Amino acid sequence: MARVRTGVRVVGAVLAAVLGASLAGCSSTGGKRAEERAKAAEAGRPAVSTPRWTFAMVTHAGDGDTFWDIVQKGAKEAAAKDNINFVYSHDDQAQQQAQFVQNAIDQKVDGIIVSLAKPEALKDVVGKAVKAGIPVITVNSGSAQSAEYGALAHIGQDEEIAGEAVGTEMTKRGLKKAVCVLHEQGNVGHEQRCAGAKKTFGGSMENLYVEGTNMPSVQAAMQAKLQADPSIDAVLTLGAPFAPTAVKAKQAAGSKAEVDTFDLNESVARDLKSGALGFAVDQQPYLQGYEAVDLLWLYRYNADVLGGGRPVLTGPQIVTADQAAKLESFIKRGSR
Repeated sequence: MARVRTGVRVVGAVLAAVLGASLAGCSSTGGKRAEERAKAAEAGRPAVSTPRWTFAMVTHAGDGDTFWDIVQKGAKEAAAKDNINFVYSHDDQAQQQAQFVQNAIDQKVDGIIVSLAKPEALKDVVGKAVKAGIPVITVNSGSAQSAEYGALAHIGQDEEIAGEAVGTEMTKRGLKKAVCVLHEQGNVGHEQRCAGAKKTFGGSMENLYVEGTNMPSVQAAMQAKLQADPSIDAVLTLGAPFAPTAVKAKQAAGSKAEVDTFDLNESVARDLKSGALGFAVDQQPYLQGYEAVDLLWLYRYNADVLGGGRPVLTGPQIVTADQAAKLESFIKRGSR
């Protein structure tokens, strides 16, 4: 989770410079091409002359999840630059997600981006895409299964490594007893986050499973847990929408526990600045969408791949009150 973007214009300029250098070596022609791509991106025009390929992104996002809005923003901006017809679909039910991937195969898209929160449910259909000659990139979830399923690369944070960063940070803060709140049962990434945090946390940590689609129920479950055990001094949520709910549960329970969370949004940024939250873990969802589309374009255009068979990490970055203030303008525009 380490990158500060200063706008679409700069993103286009940086990527243009990299691509220009790869196409033209150290010649002056490379610089000219980079400049042309930057100007096109700034004007909102495609920065390339390649065919208008269609890329489909299929994720496990539930309705109203702001994290995936940021992923989409990055993907759409890369698609505009790369002359890509971008098609997005999502469902938090793995069977429906698999059907969306099958639909993309049937429509003979030119590339597929898919998240593997429940990898076994997507294994067969991802294999069908690869067999059909459609390049696949996985994002966000499923880094361990990505190469096995035949994907070109995985873009996202390693969830266990991210969890380990959390456990280390909580230990530095002197916390002793924590609850890790899992809002989607069966999501392997969530289990990995909590497992990683337990691994490096100097205190004790237990999992609390809640029904993430019912926020009042989530608050009630956290409140009951805090009331039943006043010694809990830390609550870790695994998604930005659940952080303010944890704060409400803490207040209603009369608890002094610190609330920490994965992911950023405007509400999390405000609560970090006010001290209502201790820290957040940013995996840079904008990067996940942007780089996935851009890498598919690079693969189709130039047979380029990234990662060398290993995940391309977009996180973790620990964000505290000071960092949140610096990132606030980017968060408000929906790119962090």
